[in-house]
Amino acid sequence: MELQKQNRRQVMGLPEARQHQEDLQRLRNLRPMDDDFMRCLFKDNIPLVEFVLRIITGKQDLSITSCETQKDMKRLAGARSICLDAYGTDSAGKRYDLEIQRQEKGADPYRARYHSSVMDIENLHARQEFKELPDTYTIFITEKDFYGKGEPVYPIERMNLATGTFFEDGEHILYVNGEYRDESDLGKLMHDFNCTKADDMNFKLMADQTRYLKENPKGVSEMCRIMEDMRNESLKEGIQEEKKMTVYRMLEAGKYFVDEIANISGLSLEEVNRLKAERNT
Repeated sequence: MELQKQNRRQVMGLPEARQHQEDLQRLRNLRPMDDDFMRCLFKDNIPLVEFVLRIITGKQDLSITSCETQKDMKRLAGARSICLDAYGTDSAGKRYDLEIQRQEKGADPYRARYHSSVMDIENLHARQEFKELPDTYTIFITEKDFYGKGEPVYPIERMNLATGTFFEDGEHILYVNGEYRDESDLGKLMHDFNCTKADDMNFKLMADQTRYLKENPKGVSEMCRIMEDMRNESLKEGIQEEKKMTVYRMLEAGKYFVDEIANISGLSLEEVNRLKAERNT
């Protein structure tokens, strides 16, 4: 009987063990160009964030004073929230949003515009003057050459077309070409962003943190826990999306009261009313 119980425990534990092995294999293949791994690289690592931003911006005296990964921003009720991969502040109060964009749709100019505008909303408080807005840098590191011109960085600035001068509103958007390679620091950095092994990297700061997360037992455990959290979050998002689809189908049927929809879908009455209002706009 005891042997049967032991075998049962082993069988029940098999999926978990298999998932752990799959996580380890996935971890071996991750690169800094993968946003979930990049967030872990930068987490609580101001020196690395500062090093990367100095190379991308060309500001060798840039000094980062704080950095937060997976920074949620939603100041306006009803507005679409965003989660920034890495959000930093320098000693002059300038703000930096560093994003990994592997898919072209993720690097859409309208998305860059929205990221920039959300940072503005986040950094201007009631009764502050507009001129108190800090300079902001929205930086998209794209896996492919988004603009296809072979440039290492594509700086996006507003212009006064009548005078041919910069608008100088403090908003800066940069597209970094993840395919760029040469012997410059940026070319070497983009090489490192595409490496799966620390030994293949050029820069010690990047290699040391990659080695910690992939080879140190504590770092590996941290990464596996993060991947598990991401799976759980994805599952929750899937369930939430299915609930929303149920609401939309019931609204489309036109024969249910909102309180009935809330009870059946499992969403709050407030959420159902919000989805109803969105559907009617």
